[in-house]
Amino acid sequence: MYKENAPFKYDFVGSFLRPSNLKRARADYAEGNITFEDLTRIENEEITKLIAKQKEAGYHVITDGEFRRSYWHLDFMWGFNGIEHIELDHGYFFHGEETTHGSIAISGNIDGKNHPFVEHFKFVKQFEDENTVARQTIPAPAQLYAELFREKNGENTVKYYPDDEKLIQDIAAAYRTVIADLYEAGCSNIQFDDCTWGLFCDKKYWNGRQNAETELKETAEKYLRLNNLALENRPADLVITTHVCRGNYHSTWASSGGYEPIAEILFGGENVDGFYLEFDDERSGSFEPLRFVPNNKKVVLGLLTSKSPVLEDERTIIERIHEAAQFVPLDNLYLSPQCGFASCEIGNKLTDEEQWKKLALVKQISEKVW
Repeated sequence: MYKENAPFKYDFVGSFLRPSNLKRARADYAEGNITFEDLTRIENEEITKLIAKQKEAGYHVITDGEFRRSYWHLDFMWGFNGIEHIELDHGYFFHGEETTHGSIAISGNIDGKNHPFVEHFKFVKQFEDENTVARQTIPAPAQLYAELFREKNGENTVKYYPDDEKLIQDIAAAYRTVIADLYEAGCSNIQFDDCTWGLFCDKKYWNGRQNAETELKETAEKYLRLNNLALENRPADLVITTHVCRGNYHSTWASSGGYEPIAEILFGGENVDGFYLEFDDERSGSFEPLRFVPNNKKVVLGLLTSKSPVLEDERTIIERIHEAAQFVPLDNLYLSPQCGFASCEIGNKLTDEEQWKKLALVKQISEKVW
């Protein structure tokens, strides 16, 4: 394993564009044309190729690119005991586009024993070497809680968990089980992906709601508490970071707004080692909310967009890094794209070659700044 751990001065969020061969195999499996073993073999082959490319690009982190998933979040949630896969009659409504219709439903007590993502991680771990760290990305506990109350999902949730505190404690315990099992498998870097904070930033979502300010604060504090409960008793040498997202589906987005509404609660309160933050366009707001980041926390600036193939101007990115350094010491700043390249298997609207050019630019800029 590499001598340092995440975040790295040049980094990425986790997901990569799915190769056509993999997309075809997943469709064939869904239609019953190939076996699960056939699908796993193809997934393993494509993940092996991806990790070789990550290393060739000079990055110190390796991931499976989320190649075994349809969604960045739901596949992990389906891996818990007591949660099942359902299909709604509609998806999430993004800016100008609707996603596919997957969701979750509780079918019993939630626990994290024998989660399939632990075996997924072990496959990546075998490729770790003296220059790389294997990372596991998973949705934040608060994201799971939010999905359980998405629209009419809450009606089923309260049938199984009429006591909200019991639900919060069971989710946290399930996460602690998975985290412990990942650590036992050799994982030293876990990333919580979290769109709940992005929604808190969206003033349009909250405007017009009765008691919006009070509701926002109470809900944010509940989500913060849940995430921190899941992090209790984690090993001292296990680095856990979080990525705050405003939605990333087929190059579209879900929410908009700067971090100010939740900065003090999130940056000052979540017990993670670092924050991967979107700052790729005007929807992300200014750097001023970073004033709430404690001195012992790290910030990865997502200044390059993964939604477009257009390469950013190097000088502009460097200037923006130094703007952010007015609020967080430069040594505590890092650089990455604002999100993954394929949060869902449909992927963003750029080519494989364009994806790697983005990452080459991230590394090039980082080496000039630091």
